[in-house]
Amino acid sequence: MTDTHCPYCSLQCGMTLAREGRALEVRARDFPVNEGALCRKGWTATGLRGSRERLTTPLLRDQATGELRAASWDEALDVVADGVRRLQAERGRDTVAIFGGGGLTNEKAYLLGKLARAALGTSRIDYNGRWCMSSAATAGNQAFGIDRGLPFPLADIEGTDVLVLVGSNLAETMPPAARHLDRLRERGGHVVVIDPRRTPTADRADTFLQPVPGTDLALALGVLHLLDAAGAVDEEYLASRTTGFDDVRRTAAAWWPERVERVTGVEAPQLRRLGELLAGAGTVTVLTARGAEQHRQGTATVLGWLNVALALGMPGRPHAGYGCLTGQGNGQGGREHGQKSDQLPGYRMIDDPAAREHVARVWGVEPETLPGKGLSAYELLDSLGREDGSSALLVFGSNIVVSAPNATHVTERLAALELLVVADIVLSETAALADVVLPVTQWAEESGTMTNLEGRVILRERAVAPPEGVRSDLDVMAGLAERLGSTAAFPTDPEEVFAELRRASAGGRADYAGISYERIRAEDGVFWPCPTPEHPGTPRLFADRFATPDGRARFVDVDHLGAAEQPDASYPVHLTTGRVLAQYQSGAQTRRVRDLPDDGTFVELHPMLADRIGARDGDPIVVATRRGELKAPARVVTTIRPDTVFVPFHWVGANRLTNDALDPASRMPEFKVCAAAVSAVVERRDSRSVQVRVV
Repeated sequence: MTDTHCPYCSLQCGMTLAREGRALEVRARDFPVNEGALCRKGWTATGLRGSRERLTTPLLRDQATGELRAASWDEALDVVADGVRRLQAERGRDTVAIFGGGGLTNEKAYLLGKLARAALGTSRIDYNGRWCMSSAATAGNQAFGIDRGLPFPLADIEGTDVLVLVGSNLAETMPPAARHLDRLRERGGHVVVIDPRRTPTADRADTFLQPVPGTDLALALGVLHLLDAAGAVDEEYLASRTTGFDDVRRTAAAWWPERVERVTGVEAPQLRRLGELLAGAGTVTVLTARGAEQHRQGTATVLGWLNVALALGMPGRPHAGYGCLTGQGNGQGGREHGQKSDQLPGYRMIDDPAAREHVARVWGVEPETLPGKGLSAYELLDSLGREDGSSALLVFGSNIVVSAPNATHVTERLAALELLVVADIVLSETAALADVVLPVTQWAEESGTMTNLEGRVILRERAVAPPEGVRSDLDVMAGLAERLGSTAAFPTDPEEVFAELRRASAGGRADYAGISYERIRAEDGVFWPCPTPEHPGTPRLFADRFATPDGRARFVDVDHLGAAEQPDASYPVHLTTGRVLAQYQSGAQTRRVRDLPDDGTFVELHPMLADRIGARDGDPIVVATRRGELKAPARVVTTIRPDTVFVPFHWVGANRLTNDALDPASRMPEFKVCAAAVSAVVERRDSRSVQVRVV
């Protein structure tokens, strides 16, 4: 039996894998994050083992037929290396780009950044975590001087008096975490959920607010206005532990409850009750998630709620403060060690000369050979095939065709490439477009560390051998680096890579120097920062000081601007997107697990809206935006706002509709709101379909 962790979300629940003949079974394991509980995705995590859809040989695009054909590993890697050398000789280093993923282990993310900068010499590297955590990460760095999703263990929320969840449906996206809400309420605590949809998480709440999508910042400003007016701001805390409140106070003064109601749709009496609740609480914890963050004002929205927590004097106190519920399995570690366009390992910034010197020394290269800051994820993809963009793209751990905003446009950019290489475990929608497909190991076939939403570094252990013909991502990177003549070392043993990562991260904000595989096994994970082997790790941050030069948290003045795209006569309703219980991310894995229900995509809408277009539950309807349209069955529910429709993003279609407007600070696209029109599809007697559009 092998003790390991779930392959999916950022909880990284503990589990045990046991061999039963040829089968591999999931068994419960007592681990602090999940206490033996798993969601249905966790229990069925071995469902891809032995699947007919599993890739087991490299594939090359036949130039004569246009079809993918089987190839040897040497042939496939030679084609990639030859293409990279030719294109870089013709057009420069940045003509080759890399796109990584928030599900890659720390070792893979680290080596991918090293491959880009030390072997390829390209600045063009980013990853899909830019579309997950970047707004909260940017806000955390601005306010606290450090970005760790939760600056405390998840179980701490059970001890808070009031928990405010903004844009989170954790009961469906990370079900084992929902027990903390129940325990909090059992001991007399109060749960507040803020979401345009009444979700299973909202059903566990004592207070539920249902704002217009894209207005969470206005709501935060209204709350802060009420706290200040009630004299509930902790002036002593502000004076001793923060800076910058005066400007924030002036901005919040303009957001009286009736103005907030006009913008958000949340009635002024509801807002006042929330203000009174927070003002009277001994401890308050605010948690944000993608619903609040995936906006063109995502960073500002997080800062707005962070300002509320700071005004109450909560960050750094036990069972209180602000945190972010990370989404992807390694959404935290994946953004710490170099696959982000502006970063080097240890959460160092690539434009910092001291950081470049340190990392170059670990890698055995000269600092001046390291490229500078590259493009953010969407900007990188948007530039593909253009004169100033890249003509080759290497993709590891991401299904861009399904997950990118304005996905039809992004797919067109992929088609403009001269060389597209995808490393994956199945022929995903993105891999199906590739010139070279490389079959790689999946969870349970490899070892490696992940960093969960608490900043706890954990170890996934190899339980079984991979299928014949499959290699690890580390092997792929090493093979390419060798063919490209890299002088930097590219180890293939995960523990050896982690030892190098420890050295590279030493002294950085995300310092892993004191963490080892041995310690992780012995201690059920180790919290960073952990600078030495003797250091106990840091489960809780900010008790004495923040990670800013003067040790004080920063209030950041932000104001509500609204969504980039507002409803109008042609597109009169709001579209929002999200996840469902049985699926995960782009669905490349979960849609292929037979024991997980897959009914396909759907459109959730309110009965009032359904009546307006003449649609009933189950009828086909069309959602259209300025970028595309989607036809899917209607799911008529009373739990969504009448002016809003919801589409899950696990299938091709949802992100053909979403807006690619970017947050100016984090470069997060506005996945969570855009203007849309909804039409009923009516069958005529001549068997043709017509649409009845909302006007």
